Parts: sequence; structure tokens; C-alpha cells
Amino acid sequence: MKHIIAFAGSNSKQSINKQLATYVAHKIKNVDIKILDLNDFALPLYGIDYEKAHGIPDTARVFLDFIKSSDGIVLSLAEHNGTYTTVFKNLYDWMSRIDGKLWSNKPMFLMATSPGARGGASVLEAAKGRFKHMGGNIVTDFSLPSFDDNFSEHGIKDKQLNGDLNIKIKRFQKIL
Repeated sequence: MKHIIAFAGSNSKQSINKQLATYVAHKIKNVDIKILDLNDFALPLYGIDYEKAHGIPDTARVFLDFIKSSDGIVLSLAEHNGTYTTVFKNLYDWMSRIDGKLWSNKPMFLMATSPGARGGASVLEAAKGRFKHMGGNIVTDFSLPSFDDNFSEHGIKDKQLNGDLNIKIKRFQKIL
């Protein structure tokens, strides 16, 4: 059985991106799922002086091991000021010091959502442009606009968005 990891690029305890990543991961058939929470991987703020004095924290190595030992990644990025959250960028920076191709060419379902109508489009575009240089193998991507209007505990409310998401889930699953 294939093993996937799912997580949000957020440390919010009520993260809408974690809700989306968890929902999507559970729609993928015949896989073992590990949901990761960035709150479980606290790291000091990256800086070269800190790295020289203390080395790379084990927490970054542990998270990178989850990536490397998986068969696929479901990631939903939160957007702060048009880009990654600080907690995600910090983890990303630490992991890149261990392995510049940190995504290890694992099939990735990349997503974003937000309360607004753009659905995290800016962070999604930033990630799509950058991850490919860091070993990213983005199989498909999805943006969910207006999270509160379009998502419930039963899933995606809008039929067109739900249909689009299901097509992308099938695409991702086919690559696994």
C-alpha cells in the first residue's frame, strides 16, 4: 500500500488549509495517510549564524524524513501577504539546508485556500514556480476560493469546484 503525507503550510490550530489537506487525503483510495501538523515541528528561526553555532535541528531532519519516506505529498499552503506563512518558509529553509532537492521528486498535490475569492492563488503560483527547482513534482494543483462559503464538514459545496477537485484527485492517485 502506498503511503502519503498530508499537511498545511500553517501553524493555525483552526487551519482551513489543514482541513482541506486532510479532506483531500482521505478521498484518495488505497493509501496509508499520515497527517502532519507543523505545530509538532517547532524550529528556531533560520539564520546562518544559528546554523553555524548549533547545526541543523533534528526537527527539520524528522520532517524531511517524512517526505523522503512517503510515496506522495498532499500540501495545502496558507497565504500571508501573498506568499508562504513564516512557519512554512522557516521549515522549508531548514530542510533545504539538508537537501536542496527536499521534495525528492515525490508526486505532489499542491493546494491553497483562503477566506477570500482568490483562494490563495498568489502563494500557489509562488510555490509552483519555486518547488520545481527544489525537487518538486507537482502532479496537480487546486485552489479553493472563499473557504467558508465553499467548504463544510461534508466537503466542497460548489458542484463545479467539487467536480474539478475530484478530477485532480484521480490524476494524483493515478501517478502514485
